[in-house]
Amino acid sequence: MLDATTRSGGTAATASPRATATDLAVPLPPATATGFAARCARVLLSPWSRLSLLVALLLTAVSLMLAFEPQRLLTDGWPAQLGGAAAVVAYAVAYGVCTVAFVPRPLLNLAAGALFGSQLGLGAALGGTVLGAGLAFCLGRALGQEALRPLLRGRWLKAADDQLSRHGFRSMLAARLFPGIPFAASNYCAAVSRMGLLPFLLATALGSIPNTAAYVVAGARASTPTSPAFLIALACIAVPGLAGAVVAWRKRHQLRGR
Repeated sequence: MLDATTRSGGTAATASPRATATDLAVPLPPATATGFAARCARVLLSPWSRLSLLVALLLTAVSLMLAFEPQRLLTDGWPAQLGGAAAVVAYAVAYGVCTVAFVPRPLLNLAAGALFGSQLGLGAALGGTVLGAGLAFCLGRALGQEALRPLLRGRWLKAADDQLSRHGFRSMLAARLFPGIPFAASNYCAAVSRMGLLPFLLATALGSIPNTAAYVVAGARASTPTSPAFLIALACIAVPGLAGAVVAWRKRHQLRGR
């Protein structure tokens, strides 16, 4: 009897820790759940999903711009609640967002001159230009580059990509100096290329000064269209535009000859 009790007690004492360990064990999630989450993450972070997100963001921005009609600044003026430096900073931020949404820069530059005059208007327009270019570049680089780079198969596309990737600062400086090249399109093209962000922003800031200043002065002196400043501003807009058209025509023939 003692031997049986001892054996049964020993067996019970031995089995109790095992039962306790079993009770305290945390059940592991099934492997299928982890695999499903990983597949969902891969789909959401895939290049084409990110590109779709970029397109959706741009379409939303364009819709908002069409709804708010930023061109009314030329007729209605700036809100009376904002004035001084705060108004200049607010306009620069709004300018940058508008350029991401494909609002034409000449319209924004004219409005900057009409609202703030030549000096403050130039500062607001240049600040907004660099901000908008940086926003577009970062969006295109993060959401569109990986999906779009495999599509660069045409001769013109490869030539443009090679030029921006190897001579980014020089190419972007030329694109900013000569009007006629769409601002938003050049931003996203640079983002898809292998050009660095710092050369892109520096070239944008330097290359945008002449054309931006011409439009800002024209907007500031629009009330006196016969003044020398207004006429000089118009000449500074027209001459680089003509030169840009000639250069583009010559480059077109060079690319055809390759």
